[in-house]
Amino acid sequence: MATTSDISIGTYIRFNDDICQMVEWQHRTPGNLRAFYQGRMRNLRTGKLNEHRWRSGEVIEVLRVEIHELQYLYREGDNLVCMDPTSFEQFHIPVELFGDAIGLMKEEMTVQVGFESDMPIFASPPKVVELEVTYTETAVKGDTSNKVMKAATVETGAEIQVPSFVEIGTVVRIDTETRAYMDRVKK
Repeated sequence: MATTSDISIGTYIRFNDDICQMVEWQHRTPGNLRAFYQGRMRNLRTGKLNEHRWRSGEVIEVLRVEIHELQYLYREGDNLVCMDPTSFEQFHIPVELFGDAIGLMKEEMTVQVGFESDMPIFASPPKVVELEVTYTETAVKGDTSNKVMKAATVETGAEIQVPSFVEIGTVVRIDTETRAYMDRVKK
C-alpha cells in the first residue's frame, strides 16, 4: 500500500473496486484548513472521469501495471489471441476490453494491453487504422456546397460515414476512438 505522497500523474490505483488512472494530482493547502490531495482520475472500465479528495498521508492501493505492445493474430470466441513480438508468447485478451473499436481492427495490427499481475485489465487499438472501402452507394452529383457524408462498409465489416467522393476500393484513414473518417490514403 502507498500513501498520497507516492501518487503522481499516470499512476494506476484501485478506487471503489475499479481500476483508475490518475490524470491530475494536486496538493492543496487552503488557508486555515488541513492540507489535502485532489485527484482527477479516469475509470478504465467505463472511461469516465472522477474527482476525489484524500487527506494528506491517507493510504491508497497503487497497482503495478505493465503495458505491452502485442500483435493481434486472430479471434477465438470472446477473446483475441495476441502475441508478444519479442518472446512469441501468446495471450488471450477479452474482446470487451477493446470496446467499439473491435469492429475496426484487422489481424496483424499492433495493440497495447495493460496487465496487472498477468491479468489483462485494459486494451487499446491503434489510434488510426487504414481500411479499404468494400461497399458504398454512388453519390448524387450537384450537392457540393456543404460536407455531404454517406454510409460506407470497410473491409472489417464496420459501417462508417465518409465524404461523397469516396468510392469502392479507396483506402481511408479512420480514428478508432470516434470512428470518424480522417482522409484518403495516397498511394
